[in-house]
Amino acid sequence: MLILVCPNCGGRSVSEFRFGGEYNPRPQHPQAVDDAVWADYLYLSKNRMGVQTEWWFHNAGCGLWFLAERHTRTNEVVRTYLWQSNQAIGDA
Repeated sequence: MLILVCPNCGGRSVSEFRFGGEYNPRPQHPQAVDDAVWADYLYLSKNRMGVQTEWWFHNAGCGLWFLAERHTRTNEVVRTYLWQSNQAIGDA
């Protein structure tokens, strides 16, 4: 059983959560980018093998959206944490 650690509630079964997709921050200057950049942002995912940063929602618990770093091949969850507007994420 895969266990996710909600930053608010602690370790819970993954069945209490919903996957929200890869972490993909918006372009820094939205008015300055062209349509191709927006299309990539909206419709393409990296879908990489290895550790990936993802959004997760604790829908059967506290209702918190948070980030998790999960290895896509082994499903090992490296860490979970709250999003912050000034954070830098290496694989974004």
